Amino acid sequence: MSTLNLDSHRPAFTRDPYPLLAELREAGPVHRVEYLGVPMWLVTRYADVKAALGNPLVAHDAVNANDDVRKIPLIAHGWSGDLSHHMLFADAPEHSRMRRVVNREFTPRRLAALEPRIQQVTDWLIESIASQGKADLIEDFAAPLPATIIMELLGVPGSDRENFRYWADVVTGVREGDMELLPQMHAEANAYLRDLIKYKRTQREAFAGTDLLGALARTSGERLSDVELMAMGWLLLVAGYTTTIDLIGNGMLALLRNPEQLKLLVSQPELLDNALEEFLRFDGPTAIPTLRFAKPGLTIGGVDIPAGDLIALSLASADHDPARFDKPSELDIARTDRGHVAFGHGVHFCLGAPLARMEGRIAFRALLARCRDIKLDMSASLSWRVSINIRGLRHLPVTFTPARGGV
Repeated sequence: MSTLNLDSHRPAFTRDPYPLLAELREAGPVHRVEYLGVPMWLVTRYADVKAALGNPLVAHDAVNANDDVRKIPLIAHGWSGDLSHHMLFADAPEHSRMRRVVNREFTPRRLAALEPRIQQVTDWLIESIASQGKADLIEDFAAPLPATIIMELLGVPGSDRENFRYWADVVTGVREGDMELLPQMHAEANAYLRDLIKYKRTQREAFAGTDLLGALARTSGERLSDVELMAMGWLLLVAGYTTTIDLIGNGMLALLRNPEQLKLLVSQPELLDNALEEFLRFDGPTAIPTLRFAKPGLTIGGVDIPAGDLIALSLASADHDPARFDKPSELDIARTDRGHVAFGHGVHFCLGAPLARMEGRIAFRALLARCRDIKLDMSASLSWRVSINIRGLRHLPVTFTPARGGV
């Protein structure tokens, strides 16, 4: 099978991957591709992607990588070191153990307790832009909201939050060339988290009943090791930060490009929860979940995948598969055919999905209430992150008519 170099299709593929993904999906279920210098098998169709998400022969642990794959810089840096020892890079039984420990503390009750604070931060951010009549919705709103919430949830001191945001931006490809910064970023984040976890382990009483990392540090019985707790903090930081940014950014862009849908949502705010699910399906925050590794004997869509090779499960392509969704290229906030895989599927289903939905609901409600007649600022250009996994904007310039009153 010949290899398609997706880099040769940039920047168009970065701006809008869906036309090329449609061509690939129509041509076949699995393709040999290379993207950002990484060779992989791209799975394009909904049924195959969903099945692979739960297939035990599709591994998360890099111990299953072959020698050639281990030499790829992304794998050498991303799947090694202390920050890689989290449940997203683990298979059963280790994944089950780590998720069980985290689930004991990351409870619906803890999540519900965050709602007033999310509303407070949202209101403050909206107030800071409401009188201006224009904003960069990423830099001024969508990024600082989840950054503040996830770092408070984890118990990161306020004075250190800019460093955390920078590290998360590097690993999710906010700027071109960030791949070259990965070794330094990992070293800095690793050293910081090591000290933070040590402090939380030795000062347990100070964190009783408050932040998540403190609660995990003081848990009894089945627990995470120091290294696992560092890695889990890193995973929750990156996932909790980027998912919400891109749910808000991509969702708002979809509305701005489909003004009839924006008008419908403003006139029928009760559609908001349904609209969030459609934003996730239409242009979700995760184009491809973490790359996986083929175990011996793996076949997808009739294609035998060599053991140890990388597999990219295209959630973006799956959620635009016409075999699963009616008119998938159209945004329809009243859509009733649910079942998107934007948050994954099976035992690795996104742990933070309820938090992202809560933040998204509060954010959109505030934006639509206070930023009337919101439109793209045509004097500025859109800018997208370049990443294998993440689908999100660097900037989203808008203009609007400020509305008086609270949200």
